[in-house]
Amino acid sequence: MSESLKNLFSKIPKNYDLINSILTFGFDNIWRKRAAKIASNLKKNYILDVCTGTGKQAFYLKKYTKKEVLGVDFCFPMLMKAGKEQKFPVFLANAKFLPFKDETFDLLTISFATRNLNTTRDALLNTFKEFRRVLKKEGYFLNLETTQPHFFLLRFFLHLYSKIFIKPVGRAISGSKEAYAYLSSTIPKFYGAPQLEEILKEAGFSEVKFKYLFPYVVALHISKK
Repeated sequence: MSESLKNLFSKIPKNYDLINSILTFGFDNIWRKRAAKIASNLKKNYILDVCTGTGKQAFYLKKYTKKEVLGVDFCFPMLMKAGKEQKFPVFLANAKFLPFKDETFDLLTISFATRNLNTTRDALLNTFKEFRRVLKKEGYFLNLETTQPHFFLLRFFLHLYSKIFIKPVGRAISGSKEAYAYLSSTIPKFYGAPQLEEILKEAGFSEVKFKYLFPYVVALHISKK
């Protein structure tokens, strides 16, 4: 990830969680809880939350799995907030080059950050391979991300909403025009759930499944090593 993207995220940690809740009408918490509950059913002990940001997903993972969770992010101000407010171990590192040995974790998660790793299809593919590298055999990868709704009208309104609502509201609250202009632009460009499933399989994951989460603008992919 580029230095410019790191600089964008460095400007918005203070109100980042509040803005996400406003922009999703509170659904971001519902989606994160759903992912954490599914993670708890997998009965895995050692969990890594990649691109953890302010630690919101790690908080829900700890709550529902009752297991140890580590967080990784490339943005120091985000990690400062995560470590202070959520109180869990965090590492400053690039998701594309994780500072861990092969087969270290039982479960790896990422939430609403995969779009940022998708600079090119090959870049995303290689990042997924890196995630697979640090997973133990029989380990799982949970990917929670926006998707392209199957129905045309829903997809149209999602793209319109991203253009006319996310950017101005995010800017008004955060004070950063660039950050939310960028974030709003990534939603229409990202893959649909079936396309992301194919990339995960190409990266070497097996038993790849996905669930659309209401209102069907977000998908949770569950992949096994």
